[in-house]
Amino acid sequence: MLVEKNCSLQPYNTFGIMARAETLVHVRSVKDVQELRAFPPLASQPLFILGGGSNVVLTGDVQGVVVKVEIPGRRLVAETSDAWIVEVGAGENWHDTVAWTLAQGWPGLENLALIPGTVGAAPVQNIGAYGVELQDRFDSLDAIDLATGELFSLDAAQCGFGYRDSVFKHPPVETAEPGRPAWGMGLAGRAVITQVRFRLPKAWKPELGYLELERCAQEAGTGEPTAQQIFDWVCDIRRAKLPDPAVIGNAGSFFKNPTVTPEQCQDIIARDPKIVHYALPDGRIKLAAGWLIDACGWKGKTVGKAAVYEKQALVLVNRGHGTDSVTGGEVMTLAKAIQTSVYERFGIRLEPEPVVV
Repeated sequence: MLVEKNCSLQPYNTFGIMARAETLVHVRSVKDVQELRAFPPLASQPLFILGGGSNVVLTGDVQGVVVKVEIPGRRLVAETSDAWIVEVGAGENWHDTVAWTLAQGWPGLENLALIPGTVGAAPVQNIGAYGVELQDRFDSLDAIDLATGELFSLDAAQCGFGYRDSVFKHPPVETAEPGRPAWGMGLAGRAVITQVRFRLPKAWKPELGYLELERCAQEAGTGEPTAQQIFDWVCDIRRAKLPDPAVIGNAGSFFKNPTVTPEQCQDIIARDPKIVHYALPDGRIKLAAGWLIDACGWKGKTVGKAAVYEKQALVLVNRGHGTDSVTGGEVMTLAKAIQTSVYERFGIRLEPEPVVV
């Protein structure tokens, strides 16, 4: 367990926001997490769990203890007649893990290629892209209860996955009900994920439910692309329209795609026939948040060093660098202005994806 005091967090968030941690603790094993909990000067302080920093907006210095999860490891832990079960340490890079599974001949994660962040953060957000969500390939995970020090495992149902949502995004609710854990249905700030296991199907089939992937398949002249082809297409698509955080600071898609009823969608279509929308299995309609923002004229607009990316209105970016970087306040001022604009025109409230600290 490595402990640093008054440490800059700028290298540890993909937005490149300047902020400092009162205490930064690097954990690379279950033992490190247990030592952290057992060390009173640290365990008695508020804890903030940090993975790859790709889904966070820091609006100021972070008091208490920032726990940087860096647990490594990738291995095949089981094989059944219909799936490979792969276990990955929470600190492993997500995209590198996707590429690694394909290199082993275990497809299933290719639609999620090039999503920034770490493996441990993926279940928290229930990451998703191009017709696949993490929950579709999830088996189980291990975590440590920071209040009790106990190790525990959760399956998909216990994780409470939803659209960009999970039990790890909700605060604990203390309960004394028999058969239910003491933390109830919330684990935000209460647990550290240490390992995640994926169930990768042997009866694999390509997921081509998005127009961009269908177009790639048509151009390649195939209706049955390989997993590697889909991986390459997804990487090309994302690189063409999304900025590389190593070059331009950002936190990926800043707003969730909102869902509306068919009636609400028809009302919007009557006013804006070109609105991008997708039907969901439950009958609701998902709207493209980027299209809504673009329609309100925000693409390329700035507030201080914060800007709406000129190639994709769903992404907010850092137009500063180094000591002249964007502030979290500028990012959130821009985000709130966009929310107000979209609500005034469409009557829809956009919800941010990143965690605001």
